[in-house]
Amino acid sequence: MSFQPVKFYQTGTFTVGNRLLAPEDRSVQANMRRTNSLNSGHRACQGCGEALGARYAIDAAMHATNNRLIAANATGCLEVFSTPYPETSWQIPWIHSLFGNAAAVATGIAAAMKVKGKSDVRVIAQGGDGGTSDIGFGCLSGMFERNDDVLYLCYDNEAYMNTGVQRSSATPPAARTATTPAVGDAPGNVFGQGKNLPAIAIAHGIPYVATATVSELRDLEAKVRRAMEFRGARYIHIFVPCPLGWGHESSDTIRIARLVKETGLFPVFEAEHGEVVSVSRIRRRAPVEEYLKPQRRFAHLFNPAPRVEVIAAIQAIADRNIRKYGLLEAAS
Repeated sequence: MSFQPVKFYQTGTFTVGNRLLAPEDRSVQANMRRTNSLNSGHRACQGCGEALGARYAIDAAMHATNNRLIAANATGCLEVFSTPYPETSWQIPWIHSLFGNAAAVATGIAAAMKVKGKSDVRVIAQGGDGGTSDIGFGCLSGMFERNDDVLYLCYDNEAYMNTGVQRSSATPPAARTATTPAVGDAPGNVFGQGKNLPAIAIAHGIPYVATATVSELRDLEAKVRRAMEFRGARYIHIFVPCPLGWGHESSDTIRIARLVKETGLFPVFEAEHGEVVSVSRIRRRAPVEEYLKPQRRFAHLFNPAPRVEVIAAIQAIADRNIRKYGLLEAAS
């Protein structure tokens, strides 16, 4: 029996398929020859933003490199749910690094490919916010400083979800985790701490830095493709909601990811060689309460009575981001 491709009649620019669009305007996921790099059978939680982000990012990278790609993966949720020994859901050359050295391992792979003369084989490192901003920060900064030819993908779910929802340096102010105060005058994570990894990456002056969310997957694909056009160190910071750790409904993952951008709490932009070159502007500005209320990690801000001062402090962070990146300005 001959093979006959299945036709998907999906239209519009916000659907996954877009098979009625011109081929150059379609998403990677709309192509029936996509690699399915992270395949079915993994053990991610229902509604996992990280699984969605990784699937789109790696498939886009494979498409951009003509399937000539190797990935180094730090210990963390993505590694644990995708490769329970002796099984794997990865359909690409993939290596599990330690929690803190994915950037160093990827650098070694890139150096080996260079020595072997395989300049067409590209390398990706990936990890969560804990393995990126905390445990792996030194290796990552070294990769940036040396300008190694590696694209690093950080899937930011704002805590150590794999080991029990402990605070990381990417945990936002006032969010509850297993290692932040649960009661008292100021429950949740403290203000004024943490790291802004995209800003730190920009400060290194590397060729390409971008942020993205899983609510705008076409944007994520485009940024991965753009990153693969550069040689040298590149960094993409992907916002990936975690229903289990954040305490929101699994069906709200995309809604939460959209709201974090629309409030201004997570600016979405691109930078090249240390300068911001494009910004994804807010379409409908939302107050931070719309983002905070669906998540149980912020429930103490509203019950038994609203903590007005804390909410105002979070709103001030969003307002500063809006001013800093021009998130409300009309497109030029």
